[in-house]
Amino acid sequence: MSLIQTSPDLKTLRDEGYEVEVRGAHLLIHSVPYLNSARSIGYGTLVSPLTVSGNRAAQPNNHVVFFIGDQPCNKDGSEIEALKHGMNAQVLAEGLTVNRSFSNKPQGGFADFHAKMTSYINVISAPVRSMNPEIDARTFRVIETEESNSVFNYPDTNSSRANISAISQRLSDLRIGIVGLGGTGSYVLDFVAKCPVKEIHLFDGDKFLAHNAFRAPGAPDLETLNLTLPKTEYLKQVYSRMHKGIVDFPDYIDEGNLHVFDGLDFVFICMDKGGVKKYIVDRLQSLGKPFIDVGIGVNVPQDGALTGMIRTTTSTVEHQDHVAARVSMSDNDEDKAYSTNIQIAELNALNASFAVIRWKKLYGFYEDAEHEMNSVYLIGANSVICDATVEA
Repeated sequence: MSLIQTSPDLKTLRDEGYEVEVRGAHLLIHSVPYLNSARSIGYGTLVSPLTVSGNRAAQPNNHVVFFIGDQPCNKDGSEIEALKHGMNAQVLAEGLTVNRSFSNKPQGGFADFHAKMTSYINVISAPVRSMNPEIDARTFRVIETEESNSVFNYPDTNSSRANISAISQRLSDLRIGIVGLGGTGSYVLDFVAKCPVKEIHLFDGDKFLAHNAFRAPGAPDLETLNLTLPKTEYLKQVYSRMHKGIVDFPDYIDEGNLHVFDGLDFVFICMDKGGVKKYIVDRLQSLGKPFIDVGIGVNVPQDGALTGMIRTTTSTVEHQDHVAARVSMSDNDEDKAYSTNIQIAELNALNASFAVIRWKKLYGFYEDAEHEMNSVYLIGANSVICDATVEA
């Protein structure tokens, strides 16, 4: 069922005849009549970020709304002072640009979205309705909703309430691969699953066992652990609750199945087996596919605390030569700095965070001033060294 059907306040708005649309994580009401400064009748669209709890709209988290249209005015052409808030155009999401915002807060706030939207409609439309009571926002026209087109199973209200939906959309249409679903790879999945990417492909031939539960996000129960599911199947089940388009590949990568990367747009390599990694790196670089390889190296001194480092190495079509010197790609490599296999959840999460932040920089989500292609975080010094950067 759609959010309109499961939310009494949204359903009431539609049943009363308002042109209600849920677009992503925003609520829109079209054809709201108003008078402009020339005292001509216009029709605008009222927009509010949605607040959702479960499969129903929750109480609005603020009283501000956005508007697509001119500044509503009184019968004499003067602006309605009770509405004034912001006059700047904003892109709230792809295909959703608003012209201004209104602020008209009642004492105690709004109980639900019916109260919020009808309150603003009454203020906006009052002048024009006083001139012609037949003009009404309740047109009974039905607007087709886009809810079913989302990659999420419920609206991304986190982006909409922060007004960064348009920036988040820069990550859409991407097909992402994650090779290795251990500690770091599972956290990469946790972060990427909260982005509007088109597909997420999971590659790992291991089972999800008890020690994995202490590295991965979340807390599986004992019954689930005893199923000894493939990591890809277990994690697909968990994250498919939120994100559609998760594809599992429960086998190890070898020379014979490298074609699985051909249709992807970006790959996270979160494994420490250097020999196989070389096949993957060679394949991705020959195809011109960008990727990020991650690594953790933790040492156990005879006396004292654990020490070590976290590495994030990026390869793009334009910049690949630095990778071979920084990523171990041999199973017999004497340099075991990144393969001691001591993994601790907070380090896995931090390693994944560095990787996902770097990926988001590449696609314009975050500012990319440094253009780092390799960075190392030193645990003991609490510092980050970027030893390979490129010009913008």
